[in-house]
Amino acid sequence: MSQRSGTLADPKLIHVAAGVISDAQGRVLIAKRPIGTHQGGLWEFPGGKLEPGEPAEQGLARELDEELGIQVRASRPLIRLRHDYGDRLVLLDIHRVLSYQGHPQGREGQALDWLLPADMQPEYFPAADRPVISALRLPSRYLITGPDPRQPDAFLARLSDVLDRSQLRILQLRAPGLAASEYAVLARRCAEVCQEAKVQLVLNCDLELANTLPGDGLHLTEARLVGLAERPRLSKPLLGASCHRAEALAKASALGLDYALLSPVQRTGSHPEATPLGWRSFAQLVDQASLPVYALGGVDDSDLEIAIQHGAQGIAAISGFWLGSA
Repeated sequence: MSQRSGTLADPKLIHVAAGVISDAQGRVLIAKRPIGTHQGGLWEFPGGKLEPGEPAEQGLARELDEELGIQVRASRPLIRLRHDYGDRLVLLDIHRVLSYQGHPQGREGQALDWLLPADMQPEYFPAADRPVISALRLPSRYLITGPDPRQPDAFLARLSDVLDRSQLRILQLRAPGLAASEYAVLARRCAEVCQEAKVQLVLNCDLELANTLPGDGLHLTEARLVGLAERPRLSKPLLGASCHRAEALAKASALGLDYALLSPVQRTGSHPEATPLGWRSFAQLVDQASLPVYALGGVDDSDLEIAIQHGAQGIAAISGFWLGSA
């Protein structure tokens, strides 16, 4: 996934709106591109090119009516990203279709299928669509563990309580004060709790240590991220990073990471000296990224919808989930 600075005025830029349409089983509708067209033979999320000046929501409704014979009643943004194919720049506005009328059918002769996001194989989709698969696999709420990992029994009891009382489906085990051996012991115990609760566990430690531990992913600090020349070899499917600057977010996009945490969005008690981005600057940075981005810093469940409206995958929090009511 390469990032470019093309604007809507760029004659090479093709602005596309596409929809994520789900059924009651959580499967998502995909359509096969016709042979002989750009990226022909690959699967995509249904939609099409916007008319000049046409709002994304309006264009999406028009395209899905023309292609599938359905009438969109409500939708919301999921992810917006750019991709450079060399001969063309594509700007994708992907929306979740929340409600519609009609029964989807390939009105233009295209093959259709329904797949769970976990079953989607990115190599069978255009490169521009692959971060969309990551966004579909990730939840909207991301827990970062808080104090005190130096008291493992109390820490694990707190973790079990938070997961029991919430609908959180992913957590990052953050314990910067622990030695590597102590972190490894805690991570293995956390993995048991997460497995029972069906929650993804993301580690926050050295790559070498992460590859020896159970879990579903690794989270990089910004310092580790900027020092990379390529995406590291990881024995787990999920790789994310913390970002505080545009340069770091660009690096995360260029390396094809699965997500990023961008902070601080709002002022926080833990880092009162940090200047918050604010929602406007957050949205501007996310608009240049090509991966799902969570809003972090001074946010909780009450900020989820505003985060999504500003381009976020969702919200990430320590205090809002670990210390709050979750």
